[in-house]
Amino acid sequence: MALRSATKLTLFSPLHGFVDKGRRSLWQRRKSMAPTATLDNNEELRRLREVNIDEAPGRRRVRDSLKDIQLNLDHILFKTPENGIKTKESFEVNSRGVEIFSKSWLPEASKPRALVCFCHGYGDTCTFFFEGIARRLALSGYGVFAMDYPGFGLSEGLHGYIPSFDLLVQDVIEHYSNIKANPEFSSLPSFLFGQSMGGAVSLKIHLKQPNAWAGAVLLAPMCKIADDLVPPPVLKQILIGLANVLPKHKLVPQKDLAEAGFRDIRKRDMTPYNMICYSGKPRLRTAVEMLRTTQDIEKQLQEVSLPILILHGEADTVTDPSVSRELYEKAKSPDKKIVLYENAYHSLLEGEPDDMILRVLSDIISWLNDHSLQAEGSSVTTM
Repeated sequence: MALRSATKLTLFSPLHGFVDKGRRSLWQRRKSMAPTATLDNNEELRRLREVNIDEAPGRRRVRDSLKDIQLNLDHILFKTPENGIKTKESFEVNSRGVEIFSKSWLPEASKPRALVCFCHGYGDTCTFFFEGIARRLALSGYGVFAMDYPGFGLSEGLHGYIPSFDLLVQDVIEHYSNIKANPEFSSLPSFLFGQSMGGAVSLKIHLKQPNAWAGAVLLAPMCKIADDLVPPPVLKQILIGLANVLPKHKLVPQKDLAEAGFRDIRKRDMTPYNMICYSGKPRLRTAVEMLRTTQDIEKQLQEVSLPILILHGEADTVTDPSVSRELYEKAKSPDKKIVLYENAYHSLLEGEPDDMILRVLSDIISWLNDHSLQAEGSSVTTM
């Protein structure tokens, strides 16, 4: 889940291009911005906050202006070296005609031991904190692939708008199926890695492709909207009706939980640099689709059959750790593991103290190492 200004869902214009009025172009000016500049005392960063990012061109301009600053923030994830990693960024139009942004990180000196396909959280992008996570995985021998969903990050579409969760899942399946079909990778085991809402995306992918993946890492997965956040039946029907008439409208209330995701205050202060995350009120259709999806998943937990590693902070108030316990208990997979981290919040890999981040990364890599070995020589059939 994106945490620029962290929010918790309660289910209850043309693009304005950025104009620099100074003598230097935006691209020249960004080179002079110190990596330690803050959003409050730097004119350039204040200007970027005013860019309309409803559509992809605005988001791409903002990201291009900020990426060097982001990667120089004093965060443990960004201290992972790039040496020994091949990276590639791509824009490709999918079968629905939507331009999708994706990025890959591959070990430079050897063939990957397995593929890790990342599904990001609500409102988020694969271009900020995940950069450091992907580097860690790549340096551990994994080929890491990530994409921004339509309407999120650098991919085409109205910001924060999910007209159909099923279509979003199909877009992800199409993208990662194409990667897995590449002769360079087709013999390798492949794993899903879903964070927050990306956990729901990963589970939906597995339920549609029950034999296609060697396993899944689910980080604070969004498997259910908390009972106290689901509107009464009458109000829910009203919201569904409104979503049919005004699907893109931002009428859904939200509770401000800026402190909910990041336990480490210093790291929490870095979240405003994730400017292209969606941090507005959820759009009506998006909220209805997320509610419907989590209700569907809740009914199918017992059908989850692939090896799974579930990681959740016990103090998470964004997604409910008790639902992760329920997933663990109901999943029929004989190979399942759950780790609950005491006192940890929602953003286990981005917002915790350094020692907790390193512990979670170690748990993920250790599990992937074990399951890559188990999957070696096995045939994983794509359906």
